[in-house]
Amino acid sequence: MKTKIAEKNAPPSNDRRWKIVDATMKKNNYSSRALIETLHAVQDSFGFIDNEALKYISDSLHVSNSKAYGVTTFYNSFSMKPAGEHVLLLCTGTACYVKGNDKILDFIKEEYGLEPGDTTPDNKLSLLTARCVGACGLAPVAVLDGNVVGKLSVEEMIERIKEWVENEQD
Repeated sequence: MKTKIAEKNAPPSNDRRWKIVDATMKKNNYSSRALIETLHAVQDSFGFIDNEALKYISDSLHVSNSKAYGVTTFYNSFSMKPAGEHVLLLCTGTACYVKGNDKILDFIKEEYGLEPGDTTPDNKLSLLTARCVGACGLAPVAVLDGNVVGKLSVEEMIERIKEWVENEQD
């Protein structure tokens, strides 16, 4: 009796970062239970998860495309669009909102024309929001390129964002 050996799917491109994704799937024996871990590997390697990556993962892990898409769009930690060079995440939890993040959000909308989930046309800045970042004692809180910034007045936070963005434009 012959056993059928599973065929390995070819990655979407020759990009070396796919080796990291493949290693994650291999480590988990291409189990469908490795879906979230594999999505994290793609997100960490490429910065976002596109439809091509979803198809590759779903084929490799033998899960439906709709399941892979559903998991990707359900969790906030996954993005299907490339982020800008700098990412600004504003907390919209009650403490942060009451202490001024609503005004900061309005400023960013007016000054840079961004809505949550948008990136500036020059790909310099992406704006994200989160219901809570778990730092209520530091309210209002923003996360600038992964660094938590809090306990600043609305004016100080706006100045910080301006400096952060304008220093990059020089």
